Amino acid sequence: MIFDFNENTSLHNWETLDDVVMGGSSQGNISLSPEGHGRFSGQVSLKNNGGFSSVRYNLADLKVEPQDQITIRLKGDGKRYQFRVKHDKQAYASYITYFETTGKWEEISISLRDLYPTFRGKNLDQPNFNHHSIQQLGFLIANKKTQVFELLIDKIELISE
Repeated sequence: MIFDFNENTSLHNWETLDDVVMGGSSQGNISLSPEGHGRFSGQVSLKNNGGFSSVRYNLADLKVEPQDQITIRLKGDGKRYQFRVKHDKQAYASYITYFETTGKWEEISISLRDLYPTFRGKNLDQPNFNHHSIQQLGFLIANKKTQVFELLIDKIELISE
C-alpha cells in the first residue's frame, strides 16, 4: 500500500501546485471528504496563461521495478486527469500518463514502464520510466479549458510483477 485514505489520514506529505507559480490563477486543494477519501478539487482558469492544477505526494524512496504497476481506486467527475511520478523529487522530468474518469468508483492500473517523460507539458526524447525508485507521485488536471473539478481517491497501491 502506498497510500490509503481514511477519516484519520494525515495529509502532511501532500501539497498542491497550481499555475500561480507561472502567473496563472487556478486553485486546487487536497482535503479529506466526509467519508475519508482524498479529495483533489478546485477550479482551473486560463487567465494569465494559466491552465493547470496539481497535487503531489512526497514519499520516502519507494523501491520499484519498471514492470511494476500502480493501482488506484478513485472516483472522478468525467474529466481527464494525468497521473505523474518522479524517481527523484529534484528531477525536472515527470513520468506521466492520462486517464479518463467516469463519474463512478473505479480501479485503474498503470504500468510504470508505460509512463513517458515530460517537462512543463513537453514530451522529452528520453526512455519511458526505467528507474528503481519513486520519490513523488501525483495528479494533474490541464484540459485547456476553464473548469471546476473533483477527483476522489480511496487508495494507491504498488503491485509488483
